[in-house]
Formats: sequence, C-alpha cells, structure tokens
Amino acid sequence: MSTAPQHLSKALIIGGGFSGMAAAIALRKRGVAVDLVEIDAGWRSYGAGISLGGATLRAFKELGILDPFLRIGYAADGVDLYTPTGHSLAQLPTPRLAGPDVPGGAGVMRPALAQLMATATRSAGVNVRLGCSFSHIQQDAAGVDVVFTDGTSGRYDVVIGADGLYSRVRSTFFPDAPQPGYSGQGVWRAVFPRPQELVRPAMWLGQKVKTGVSPVTQNEMYLFVTEDREQKIHIPAADQPQMLRDLLQHFPVALMQTVREQIGEHSQVIYRPLESLLIKQSWFNGRIVLIGDAVHATTPHLASGACIGIEDGLVLADELGRASDVMQGLQQFQARRYERCRMVVENSARLGEIEIAGGDKQEHAGIMRSSLMSLAEPI
Repeated sequence: MSTAPQHLSKALIIGGGFSGMAAAIALRKRGVAVDLVEIDAGWRSYGAGISLGGATLRAFKELGILDPFLRIGYAADGVDLYTPTGHSLAQLPTPRLAGPDVPGGAGVMRPALAQLMATATRSAGVNVRLGCSFSHIQQDAAGVDVVFTDGTSGRYDVVIGADGLYSRVRSTFFPDAPQPGYSGQGVWRAVFPRPQELVRPAMWLGQKVKTGVSPVTQNEMYLFVTEDREQKIHIPAADQPQMLRDLLQHFPVALMQTVREQIGEHSQVIYRPLESLLIKQSWFNGRIVLIGDAVHATTPHLASGACIGIEDGLVLADELGRASDVMQGLQQFQARRYERCRMVVENSARLGEIEIAGGDKQEHAGIMRSSLMSLAEPI
C-alpha cells in the first residue's frame, strides 16, 4: 500500500454500490483512510444477472479482484446475434482487454458480484458503516465537515457521492443538475438453468422487442427482454410472469420457447423502466464530487453502466493521488472521464431510439461497433 498524499489523508464515500466500492478499494491502495456509508443496513444488491465487457474485467484486474471474479462468474468470448427465428446475423467480437488468457466478456449474478466487492472493500481496510447516511455537510477551503444520521461526525479532505440514479448528494449540492429521464423502453430479467450448448451471450433481434441470454455461472443464465413502453409505469409482481411469457411469443427459436415454458407464477421476474442521466456541467462542487450513476446513468444497450462507474473509482483515486491538491485532482478526474461516459450514455440512448422507431439496423450495428472499439481504449 502506498503512502497517502499530503492533501488527501481521509475520504468519505456516500453509497456502497459498484462505483463507491471501486473508489474505496482504489483509494485504500494509495494509503488514504476511507469511510464508506451505505443507507441500506443489509447492503443488499437487487437484480438478476449482469453482463460485463472486457473493459470491466480490465478494471477488476486493477482492483485485484479478477481471479475471484472468474471463480464466481462465467467468462466467454463474443456475442452471437440472431433473427427471432434463429438465423445467424453476426458474432460481435469482444477483445481480451484483461490479458491474453482472460476472455473478453463475462456474466455474473449481480448479488454475487456485490458480495465479492463488499468483501474486497472490507479487506482493503475501508471503514464501512451500514444503515447510515449524511444529515448535514459543511465545507470550507481546507476540508469537509459531515454530520451523520447516527449522530456521529467526521472531517474529510473529499466527499464522494456514489449514491446512484436518485442521488441525495446530487439533489443537495447540485440543485441545477438534470433529473433522470425515461427512455421509452423497459427491460425484463429472470434467471434460468443454462443449457450446455449456450457457451456465450446471445441476442435475438425482433422488430420492436429484443431478447437475449447470458451465462452467469456454469449452471445458470439470465434472460433479458427489452420492449417499448410509452409510459414509465409500475407493473404488479403477480402480472409479470405472464407478461414476460407473452413477450417471448415473438421469438419462435427453440431456446426462447424452452425458456418461456419454464416461466410460472413462482418465477422471479424483474421489470425495470430504463432511465438515463448525464450531467454536462461540473461534476464537483468544492470538495464534493459525484461518480457512477449519480452523474452518468445509462441504459443497458452497451452493457457498460457498471463498467464506467467502476472505472470512475479507479480514475478518481488515480487523479487525486497524482494531483498537487484535491481541487486539481477533481478537475483532472472530470476531464479524463467526461467524453468516455458521454459516449456510453448518449450512444446507448441512440440505440434505444433506433429500436423504438424500428430504424436503420446498419446505424444500430455501426454504433455498437464504434462504441465497443472506444470502450477498448485505455481509460
């Protein structure tokens, strides 16, 4: 572990999701004392599976968690694209960014990845406090004083808001920031047994609905279905299994019909409206900075939302460590991250627009290719 720079001896992270944990681990590697507060007393992660590209695996390698990740997830090269009836359209390449012996993509159960990162966060020496958030924050030229909801207080050199799409840090200290916007699409997810012939992620592209499966363990895969939906609505849990079965009627290919037959009233189906957010003005207010979904939330069209949040943690720690003071580090962090994160948010949004409009599939494929090439670049 390195010795902390003089201008950065102690940091507070608000939010214990992927980006907050990545920042915590990376700062500890540089010798910075880190407090992490997470409002959920159970530190739970909701959701089914998650698809990760080579850039995320590269970030895991830098964090020191790649090997344990490969033991709990499922890594593979390439993504197969098909018509709804199973005609092969293409195979998207996934460059091996984490090393020649590490496949270029992976899938994992979201709660399993969260548990892995939580263990790494505690092992790094981060002071984790659950069921706790901030009640008052006051900063001056030399630091930030924080009073917590449990009545304790502390002083920090930097405060990192990693508290997600509906960030309280953002609403409190960035009142002019945009609000999350609904994309006009929703996504359904569920987990099923993995047939042995499914060795890499695959997608079936319908006219208005697309579906895909991704292996997440040796025995499991997760299903996603993306559909157009004009309004952001709540769908009762009891209605979700049958609605998902109805959507899969559009895909006569054998694997999708096998999955459809397995969906019943006891299936764990998750529906989520897709929203996004991009702050184009400053990502920091004095010594308070936003990372991850709090500042650039994306739809899942490029499977890169977790990736860019985790990368934020790495780059923030890097720039704070190399800068001469905190303010310079925050400026360098945003300068280094903005274009990459803008690309992911805006290109993902454009892919959704093309899907909703039934637009040019060549444009869709071109955006996918160029985005994946950009994500392969160093961070």
